[in-house]
Amino acid sequence: MAFTFQINSDVEFNRDEKLLKKAESFKPQLKFKDVSAKNVVELIKDESKLTGVGVKPVYSVEELTDRAFKRDDQIILDFGQHNVGKFSIDLKHVGSPMDAPLTLKLKFAELPAELAADTADYNGWLSKSWIQEELLHFDTLPVHLELPRRYSFRYVEISVVDTSPKWQVAFENPVVRAQSSVEYDPSLLKDTGDDELNQINKVGLKTLAECMQEVFEDGPKRDRRLWIGDLRLQALANYASFDETNIVKYCLYLFGAMSAKDGRISANVFTGDKLVPDDTFMLDYGMFFVSIMHDYLEKHSDPEMLSDLFPIAQKQVDYVLGLVDKNGALPFDEDYPVFVDWSNDFDKTTSGQAILIYVLKQFIDLTKLAGADTAKYEQALKLVTDYALNELYDSEKQFFVSGPEREVNVSSQVWMVLAGVYDDNAGLMKRTVAELFPVKGIATPYMYHHITEALFVAGLKDEAIKLIKSYWGKMVDLGADTFWEAFNPDQPEYSPYGSPIVNSYCHAWSCTPVYLFEKYL
Repeated sequence: MAFTFQINSDVEFNRDEKLLKKAESFKPQLKFKDVSAKNVVELIKDESKLTGVGVKPVYSVEELTDRAFKRDDQIILDFGQHNVGKFSIDLKHVGSPMDAPLTLKLKFAELPAELAADTADYNGWLSKSWIQEELLHFDTLPVHLELPRRYSFRYVEISVVDTSPKWQVAFENPVVRAQSSVEYDPSLLKDTGDDELNQINKVGLKTLAECMQEVFEDGPKRDRRLWIGDLRLQALANYASFDETNIVKYCLYLFGAMSAKDGRISANVFTGDKLVPDDTFMLDYGMFFVSIMHDYLEKHSDPEMLSDLFPIAQKQVDYVLGLVDKNGALPFDEDYPVFVDWSNDFDKTTSGQAILIYVLKQFIDLTKLAGADTAKYEQALKLVTDYALNELYDSEKQFFVSGPEREVNVSSQVWMVLAGVYDDNAGLMKRTVAELFPVKGIATPYMYHHITEALFVAGLKDEAIKLIKSYWGKMVDLGADTFWEAFNPDQPEYSPYGSPIVNSYCHAWSCTPVYLFEKYL
């Protein structure tokens, strides 16, 4: 696990009220839809599903009204699809008058694997308060229960902690008021000509839709935050499908309005009752503010946005260029790390160098668009690119190397291809596939996206499709309605937090087949 909590309490932030007011004008309106539960199901052993746990229907939800439940009884409601929203249900008592309160435990899950995990066993580094559970007491029935908190789930497990020997509880009308700023519509997707890819595409679009709330959330179950790395990939998938422009602008303006006074852009923003930039900074995430602007302006002309946000992008770029040494090297800094991927199993220095080159090229495009002088940035681009070619490319190994050990890893090759540094992308990626595949030590769809796109950029379409099927397709095989935050095909039960109960099984950075298929197929 490479990511660690940062506490930078001494950082001073800007708060541009003019930009925040403008941001508010772009804030999307949520759409709501009531979705009823479909079936009552039970957990079964199913080795084809994640952690070997599946479900099978027991009876339809309409039959709930004919049944009553006592102490230690339990039901699992299946809504038939992933939802983000607020749960409600009607409760009534059956039998003698209530001589004791009703106590229920509710557990919400995106996958059956979460229901099979024991909450008491969780001892991970993320807060256990993210676990989707409620313990509720009712002194009198009937009650129409509407939970005030939003959940991300397909399944709801209801356990009767206790009633009384004199009476039982009955359930009716389990509903989720699902919400998103867009309406999931698979007809937006083009036919790839391949049934498996079409299914992957639909699951990717559902993932994107569930994460498009008032902002592009990273995951509606956990964090529920606007992370800039997720935003960049979500925006690309959005252009290839819903093409909602206001939500992209809203997110960009939030980051732009609350940058640090030294020019750095926060890695994420809290968007609850108050808008608060996090005191977490990652070099590549900050630089991707430029990429999101560049990608947006490639699709949609917007001189006003360019005028408003270009100076903020420029300060971020200038800050990073100030870290580059006289030879053109961008040193790795633990206090301002390059994220690239969660994994600590590979050196990220060369990936960071390539990301700087990738973003500098985009920033030069923005600078020309803004009518500003590019000379300084053209010179910087030449310096950092020459360093990459002369010092980081090992002609004997025929790979880019990284760190003091001159390590050869997949990420270095991928980002150099995406940055357009090398003159033979096809040759480099063919050697990568031959010598560095299957991919090891990487467990996020975020990095798998970049590997896949590098294959497409290098013209290795068949290899890219094979990787998509073996990675995203494997998640579908394991029961994914939406794509996951973390997935290691060699270790499907992998959790960066020590338990699947806090894993996010609907996560923004995994939605990118929607973009990849539209652009490269």
